[in-house]
Amino acid sequence: MTTKDETNFRAMLTDGDVFKKVVESIKELCEQCNFECSAEGIECQSMDSSHVSLVSLSLHATGFSEYECEEDITLGVNLANLSKMLKCSSAKDSLTIHATDNENVKFTFENETTNTLFDSELKLMTVDEEHLAIPETEYKCIVTMPSSDFAKICRDLQTIGESVTISATKAGVQFAVKGDIGSGDMLRRQNETGDEKSITIELEEPINQQFALRYLNSFAKSSVLSDRVTLSMSDGVPLQVEFKMNDLGCVKYFLAPKIEDEE
Repeated sequence: MTTKDETNFRAMLTDGDVFKKVVESIKELCEQCNFECSAEGIECQSMDSSHVSLVSLSLHATGFSEYECEEDITLGVNLANLSKMLKCSSAKDSLTIHATDNENVKFTFENETTNTLFDSELKLMTVDEEHLAIPETEYKCIVTMPSSDFAKICRDLQTIGESVTISATKAGVQFAVKGDIGSGDMLRRQNETGDEKSITIELEEPINQQFALRYLNSFAKSSVLSDRVTLSMSDGVPLQVEFKMNDLGCVKYFLAPKIEDEE
């Protein structure tokens, strides 16, 4: 790989755990990805190995404690290797990401309380990943609910079957599963309490779609990033599962619905 003219990319997070959680939550779905860094922030888009689902990560420059990117640079990383590097950090560490070329990226963890500094350098790789244009979609049904609730539903239902049917009306959203051992369903009624436990449903028309639970369980790992999750659905288009991280940005997952009677 030829090294291009040196550039300078540097981003700092006071809470380095956030970036660690981002990597941990997407690494099961994607083995490797490109972090595309620009003056606006960091973008990452990657499909899983079976090309059934897509993850789209956006980290805004304004959400970092410090951020500078003189010119666009692409950091191709193996997420399992990156995860190993990040696990060398401790809670409450700040994180600085620094790259000057497309050969290596440097991670610096610093903790003023314990007076420790940890430097690591990860070799970059060429990741052949096409950046897909995700079309703007007017969704007919948008469900916002506690992310921990969503994660528990996916986890519990996967013990019964492989696919879940999500049905939404103005009254609530139902998650139904059928498997070899039997069936089960969970209903979450609309409950606009105005706090983190509220469930809101914006509905133009009732929805009824089936999805593979193993992918939803992978998506649900991002519940550590946000208290809330938004499920956006329309007939004939992939489900969008979004976790917003306050000012820093968001992680979005896309999953095509299963065809009726498909095993």
